[in-house]
Amino acid sequence: MNQKNLLEVDWSKIPAPIDDGAAAHLAGKTIPPVSLMATDDTLVTLSALPGRSVVFAYPRTGEPGKISLVDDWDMIPGARGCTPQTCAFRDLFAELKAAGARHVFGLSTQSNEYQTEMASRLHLPFPVLSDEKLALTRALDLPTMAVAGLTMMKRMALIIDDARITHVFYPVFPPDRNAGDVLAWLKQNPV
Repeated sequence: MNQKNLLEVDWSKIPAPIDDGAAAHLAGKTIPPVSLMATDDTLVTLSALPGRSVVFAYPRTGEPGKISLVDDWDMIPGARGCTPQTCAFRDLFAELKAAGARHVFGLSTQSNEYQTEMASRLHLPFPVLSDEKLALTRALDLPTMAVAGLTMMKRMALIIDDARITHVFYPVFPPDRNAGDVLAWLKQNPV
């Protein structure tokens, strides 16, 4: 399947993910001291960041005009929507910061090289972290899915306060509403 437009999606034709309980253990967990490469060429250790951080995770962003990873990508519950989710966080970035997020990060298992191109193309005001080696994914036992021989994170968002996960958004659907849901939560739960 050719991905002509990554942002215009009819969510009524995309299967929604179900809550499989794979993120139930995360609230209250302490973030381990794992350093991840960011698209701004820094190493980020989430456990070392003071204050409130928002981290939204997704399986894999696509490239306009490129072939999908697998033909039935859109029919895998929770797979489609990484670019709309990312763009929604981009568009609400200033409001998220104003609502108390000291840091906002995207997170996936894609390579830093790929993510850097994507961050530039989408004009992201925040870094995206690469967990290509699955270090954070394994340390926190994050929900994953396997597609085409690759291990990818399932879509979620984490609110982290001083290295402790305060709130988990999982499952996330539709993806383009995740940033708005996070913003509403931040406003209702000030630091």
